[in-house]
Amino acid sequence: MTDIDTDTAADITPVRRFWEDLGLPGLIDVHTHFMPANVMDKVWAYFDAAGPKIGRSWPITYRLAEDARVDRLREYGVLRFSSMLYPHKADMAAWLNSWAADFAAHTPDCLHTATFYPEPSAADYVTKALDSGTRVFKSHIQVGEYSPTDPLLDPVWGLLADASVPTVIHAGSGPAPGTFTGPGPVAEVLARHPRLPLIVAHMGMPEYEQFLDLADRYDNVYLDTTMAFTHFVEEQMPFAPEARPRLRDLQHKILHGSDYPNIPYPYIESLDALARLELGEDWLRAVCHDNAARLFGLG
Repeated sequence: MTDIDTDTAADITPVRRFWEDLGLPGLIDVHTHFMPANVMDKVWAYFDAAGPKIGRSWPITYRLAEDARVDRLREYGVLRFSSMLYPHKADMAAWLNSWAADFAAHTPDCLHTATFYPEPSAADYVTKALDSGTRVFKSHIQVGEYSPTDPLLDPVWGLLADASVPTVIHAGSGPAPGTFTGPGPVAEVLARHPRLPLIVAHMGMPEYEQFLDLADRYDNVYLDTTMAFTHFVEEQMPFAPEARPRLRDLQHKILHGSDYPNIPYPYIESLDALARLELGEDWLRAVCHDNAARLFGLG
């Protein structure tokens, strides 16, 4: 698989121009991936092979060394980003959390990220992650092939609700449905833990409107824009034009995410896709910076 060539200056300049024209101090990206090198290599190999949870050609645009990937985000003017990482089996999450804690310690502009899996030790290592200063968690229902309603996760959701620490949850059925994807299981979790802070990844694609309903219903449910509205996604999972006014109504609950570095197009497309919605500069400022700054208590 051949990666997209992104000349450094041509790649960086339009991103900086985007937020500068909005009068922002920079961007906040709540959905970026950093993980141990051997895990990232396996993720990239899966994308290269267009695995069954992908189902289409997916070139990795930013297949760079870890330091170069961090530097590129800083050159874009991304003030804060995350290290979304996730287990696909038991006895993996605690090790990933240890790696992520070290990464956050030497990368101060990264929001300290952690993860979990339905296993008896989950509540213990989530407590440890919270005590160590984790700011955001990642739950990948599709890759992990587990239900968020698993009884082993109930104490985890309770801990996160009490701590008011959000989880970015990939629960939508895109790019391909899984056994436990869709809004139903998430709605069950929220019915039991109505104060739980969740950030629905990818706007919940393709069940956009059902996840918007959850954001309407629950004060602490947000959505991130990761890959949504891009030309790549609109080809197969378009957002209904008639639902666009709901994006304005929920302006305060939508956060910019990119999926960097694992995207099949340049970073600027994650921003241009938002501008093409024509919801106005106030909406763009809220989504690209202000909402996340408020949620994470950033200056």
